[in-house]
Amino acid sequence: MNKRNKDILIITILGFASGLPFPLVGSTLQAWLTSEGIDIKTIGILTVITFPYSFKFLWSAFFDRYSIPKFGRRRGWILICQALILTGFFLMIAITPQHLLVFSILAVLVAFFSASQDISIDAYRTEILKPKDRGLGASLAVTAYRIALIVAGGLSLLLADFLGWQIALLITSSLLFLGVISTLQADEAEGIKKPSTLTESFIEPFKDLLKREKSLIFIFFIILYKLGDAYASSLSTAFFIRGIGFSLAEVGTISKIGGLISAIIGALLGGLLLTRINLFNALILFGFFQAISNLMFMLLAITGKNFILFVFTVVVENFTGGMGTTAFLALLMGICNRSFAATQYALLSSVASLGRIVVSPTSGFVVESIGWTAFYFITFVVAIPGLLLIFVIRKEILSLSEK
Repeated sequence: MNKRNKDILIITILGFASGLPFPLVGSTLQAWLTSEGIDIKTIGILTVITFPYSFKFLWSAFFDRYSIPKFGRRRGWILICQALILTGFFLMIAITPQHLLVFSILAVLVAFFSASQDISIDAYRTEILKPKDRGLGASLAVTAYRIALIVAGGLSLLLADFLGWQIALLITSSLLFLGVISTLQADEAEGIKKPSTLTESFIEPFKDLLKREKSLIFIFFIILYKLGDAYASSLSTAFFIRGIGFSLAEVGTISKIGGLISAIIGALLGGLLLTRINLFNALILFGFFQAISNLMFMLLAITGKNFILFVFTVVVENFTGGMGTTAFLALLMGICNRSFAATQYALLSSVASLGRIVVSPTSGFVVESIGWTAFYFITFVVAIPGLLLIFVIRKEILSLSEK
């Protein structure tokens, strides 16, 4: 196997390793706590366990500054995080939720080291992939990540029904060893200068981003590009059930399972197209498809309960969203200075979620005021500014393919 194929394969497996812990400290953990009889108030409080994923940029500079002897700056930290995640999971399985305080502390630590693993994996992917492989690498990593969500979220529950929670989670969490093996086989990127001090690793990534030409426009673009897509999906489940009248079974089968499969196919196709067209054209094309897909929701709101249109809406929305995500991740990798890849990628991905965090809470009030049809037209309009900004930074986007 040549080095290019090896790097892409390792990036794919690490994508799986990155996705595996999240449900195990999120939705799957909630199911376990519920089955153990933990009260709903406590379960609600314990949703804070996943907070490290939203604030990982706060400590990402640490991973840019320090290397692990013999293993390197990226591989070393990935291995350490994987070892600590596995240790935490095995201790949680042994202790069980009945020892709730210790169990909760372990879950928080697992979430912290899982978020830290994500920091290093994102940085490694940014450093190791050549510009022409960023789209394909991003699509395969996203696909593997989503498969891990299915395994850790769905398979764990099925196994728990037959084997009990401890054995089920032991099997599921043990799959992280695939990530350990791939990390041991990975090559550390060469010729990258790392920050000389911890202070530099905190300050320079921000200075490096802000001193670039049209940096503020880039930041606005990152906020806006997926905003319409996120706004439309923020109430999609409620829309299908309450707004249109589909059953829980129909929504669960079509929207969740069918949507996930469509998103995976879209991500893979987006990655393949990015090997043939440049990033600028991909962002325009995929972004346009994302925006148009929001009108499918509007059409469904106008026509009412129509199963074929419902299926088509779910497939198109998730398919185009998968394509857009692939191009967007390729853009983030291109923007990052490889000396500060951990900090800058964590920061940019947090910036990307800022718009969603701000606008999503307004969705219910908007629907209540103007109805579903007008709401989904607004989500289409919200997607347009991000598309227009692409033309303002066209030159800068095209230059990323040469980095």
